[in-house]
Parts: sequence; C-alpha cells; structure tokens
Amino acid sequence: MIEAVGLTKRYGKTLAVDNLSFSVTPGKVTGFLGPNGAGKSTTMRMILGLDTPTSGHVRIAGKHYRELRHPLRTVGALLDAKWVHPNRTARAHLTWLAKSNRIPLGRVDEVLETVGLGSVADRRAGGFSLGMSQRLGIATALLGDPEVLLFDEPVNGLDPEGILWIRQFMQRLAGEGRTVFVSSHLLSEMALTASELVVVGKGRLIAQSSTEEFVARASASTVKVRSPQLDVLAKVLRAQGAEVVDDDEALLVSGLDSSRIGELAHEHGAVLHELSPQRGSLEEAFMQITGDAVEYHADGVTDAASVPADTAA
Repeated sequence: MIEAVGLTKRYGKTLAVDNLSFSVTPGKVTGFLGPNGAGKSTTMRMILGLDTPTSGHVRIAGKHYRELRHPLRTVGALLDAKWVHPNRTARAHLTWLAKSNRIPLGRVDEVLETVGLGSVADRRAGGFSLGMSQRLGIATALLGDPEVLLFDEPVNGLDPEGILWIRQFMQRLAGEGRTVFVSSHLLSEMALTASELVVVGKGRLIAQSSTEEFVARASASTVKVRSPQLDVLAKVLRAQGAEVVDDDEALLVSGLDSSRIGELAHEHGAVLHELSPQRGSLEEAFMQITGDAVEYHADGVTDAASVPADTAA
C-alpha cells in the first residue's frame, strides 16, 4: 500500500505539489492522471525517496522509502527507461542491482524472459530501442519480486502488441494482490487498464475514485434509443421533460433512465430495437474535470523552462 499525507514540494517559488493526500491499495491497478505540470513525476520521486518533501510524508507498506533495508524487494519502479549505463548489457545491469539488494541471481534471467528480452540479454543497453529500454525498465522493477510497483509512462515506445502485453501484465500483478500505481498520458489505455484513479492538477488532488465513478460523474447520462416509431417516442419523451436529440436513425435521450424510457415505449405501443445507456469516455471526463487545472497551454503563456523539469509531468 502507498499512503501520502499532506505531501508538499516547493522548488523556490514554484509549488509543485500542494498538500496532496491519497492512498493506493493492493489488488487493483490505480492510474495516476493529471495535465502537464500537475506534479505527477515529482510525487513519484518523493514516494521513492528521490526528492524530499517540503512537508508531509509518504509511506510504502507502512515505511518511508529510506527505512527499507532492501528496497527493491518491497517496491519496484520504472521512472526513466534510459536510466541504464549504455555500455552495460541488460544482464549485467540487472545482476548489479540484484547483488546490491541481495536478490538471488537466478532472478535476473527470470525477469528478462518475462519481459521478452532473454534473447538480447547480453546486448549493450545503449543499442536498445525505446521499446526495448521500456521492457528492461519493467524487468528492473520486477527484479525483487516486490509487493508495490510504480510505473511512469510504461507503454512509451511499445508497439500495439507490447501495449496489450503491459496492460494485461499490470492487471495480472494486481490480481496477485500487489499494489500497482501507474502514470500515463494515454487516457484510452488507462480506461482499459486502471480500475481506480488518482487525479491531480496543479499539485492538488482533484479526485480519487473508481474509473467508472470518475467517468460517470463528469459525463451526462444519456440513453440511445432505436425504434420503428421514433417520431412517436420523441414526442412522448419530450412530454415527460426529457431532452431528445436525433442521432442517425436513433434518439439520444437525457433526463430519463433506460427503465423509464422502456416503460413509456411499452405504454405507447412502440417497439424498441435498442435501449442502451451511453457512457462517456475517460478522455472526455478528464478534460471536463481538469480543465481549470491545466498549467501549460499551446499559446505559450506559461514558460515551462522556469519550472524544474520533473514538475512538468
């Protein structure tokens, strides 16, 4: 479990993270979302002890990161896929880390095979593509068989097969009872991967809820109706106070739920060919809820160069 309480980080006059509190529980993939400049990377760095909070604290499995005797056995992380000496082979890189945390060396080949790098284990990491580097970063996170895993943009550089693989892999890790916390800008992928969300903006918590609740809260509730008697139904539904919009030989109805629409259709002898609630997308919900928290705009009003690099994600 990850628990952040009152987490705050200042860089000079810049407030990167502002009194942020949230928890990430085991057994679920939790997505970490926010616009550029929301403080996601800074928060992850504080979780891992790479940055010191100005105030507040964050604990992993009840301890600060610095209190973990062999940290890779408790928490694994992928923050920067290129954080590998370019002249080291994949095997040498993992072997060094395994020795530093007293992890059995047999684990090195296990995780290389798991991420699909077994055949290139003795190639220098400097020659890896971005996708291969991502896989090596994931192997590094898995090395100590940890109960807590953090991934920052894990699908960068992966092809569609790789994206599907990491999605299913993260869900499998969560299914084993691990805590999986993943940051990504690919909202369509997060909608398929994460069952829980922590959403931040300008360093502050905007929402923590299930993905379904987050989308439902931000999306207008509509029902799609198809019937040979659309004209009749439209009049009936409008008379009941519903908002009805024609949509390519169907009606989009808001203001009445599907049960009530079905009852009205039955009362007026209208045959229904489709009666389906329409769910908004995570992207639509995200844009609606975080719109006021966007710090960096295309018009160039905000100068990203004035902010430390790791506060911009």
